[in-house]
Amino acid sequence: MIIDLSIVILFLLINLWIGYQSSKSVTDFSIFSVGHRSFSSFLIFCTLTATFVGGGYTFGTAASVFNHGMIFSLALLGFSLKEILVATIIAPRMGRYSDCYSVGDMIAKTYGKRAKIATGIFSLLICGGILGAQVGALTVIIHSTLNINTTLGVMISLLVLLIYASLGGMRAVVFTDLFQGIILLIGIPLTFFIGLNHVGGWQHVTSVVPHSYLHFLSNGKDWIFFVFLFLTFMLGETLVPPYVQRLFMASSIKQTAKGILLSGLVSIPIFLISGGIGLVAYASNNQIDANTAFPFIVNEMLPIGLRGFIIAALLSIILSSAAGFLNAASISFVNDLVKPMSKSPEKINFLKMARVSTILVGIISIIFALTIKNVLSLLLAAYNFWSPIILIPLVAAIFNVNAKERDFFIGAFCGIAGSLVWEFVLNDPYNISPILLGLLCNLIGFIISLSFSKSSKKMNDQQSITSNI
Repeated sequence: MIIDLSIVILFLLINLWIGYQSSKSVTDFSIFSVGHRSFSSFLIFCTLTATFVGGGYTFGTAASVFNHGMIFSLALLGFSLKEILVATIIAPRMGRYSDCYSVGDMIAKTYGKRAKIATGIFSLLICGGILGAQVGALTVIIHSTLNINTTLGVMISLLVLLIYASLGGMRAVVFTDLFQGIILLIGIPLTFFIGLNHVGGWQHVTSVVPHSYLHFLSNGKDWIFFVFLFLTFMLGETLVPPYVQRLFMASSIKQTAKGILLSGLVSIPIFLISGGIGLVAYASNNQIDANTAFPFIVNEMLPIGLRGFIIAALLSIILSSAAGFLNAASISFVNDLVKPMSKSPEKINFLKMARVSTILVGIISIIFALTIKNVLSLLLAAYNFWSPIILIPLVAAIFNVNAKERDFFIGAFCGIAGSLVWEFVLNDPYNISPILLGLLCNLIGFIISLSFSKSSKKMNDQQSITSNI
């Protein structure tokens, strides 16, 4: 155990060193937010992959597959499809946003200052929720794999994260993501194949797990559930703050698109393997807590030394994702809330404020994480703070739809109202996610408001022409 713990400590120290080295060139808020906007497609791929491959999409997936089968793992391919679509459709349209730091900046170009502030609020909520999911997963890892006090282990890991994220900003996040991404891309498949060999191979797994775990699309009801779950994962994290930030950071639009496309393609085997780990854990011992399915394989099937490396990979999964959302939250707070609401922004040291807010957001998210134990449930709860409210007007802005502030707020109100009513009043009828219902309500409200605006403008133009005759 001392060898494994030593490897983990070395891993944390290397992250601190990378963060410190990256912070030396961070002299203003712009560099803290997007670096020098000169990252290559490979670095975009590494930082984006390391950011989305978090606790929810690995431990949460393994736990859900352990309980319900591969339907959850396959549904996650909706996220992969989303990344591919962003690379091919959204990224090429980002030229007009080359001076932006956040989603709020993009929204402001079309809908104005008040819409930017609202976007900043919801950016904080979704980043805090997803960051909380990572903290919850970190607790599971420390408790399940290291023979140390769980609270102490979590605090030390988060302290390392807060130090390098607050000092180095985006540069520290990107370069630690490079280090962590390499480790997790090796560690996840290695864990699966060693575990699979330990339980006797794939044939044994398929003979032990319930038939429905692998044959889950046998009737119409299962298909409906799968389609709605697929759409939820496809749309839930679309254009969330840290992913959008990666659209601002590359040296060219071509580099951005290549990095995102590669990330989307690599996510496919990652999600399937994460689900496979849940099946392997079930085949080994179906009596364990599903939330510990991933760590169970590490503890029971890996030799000393290799176990330490895989634990470092598990920490990489958490810290890389947490750093991305933590950085995005602090930037949204400063850029989308403090800047537009300040009467004298020239007197504020925004770099210092971003560093302080990084620490504060991290502490608040720890508290948020304690409210929901299941990692994937927390991830889905966080989705309610984004897609039903921001996604429709944001996509409309990217496609140069001539919309106004009123269209933004009417759509957002319809989205959040529809989502809340569907979930808390109607209790999710037909197993349709409130995220999807909220998106539909936002779209309807946005289109009606947009149509009314155009009709009003047309009537005013006709009246103006008539009065001039």
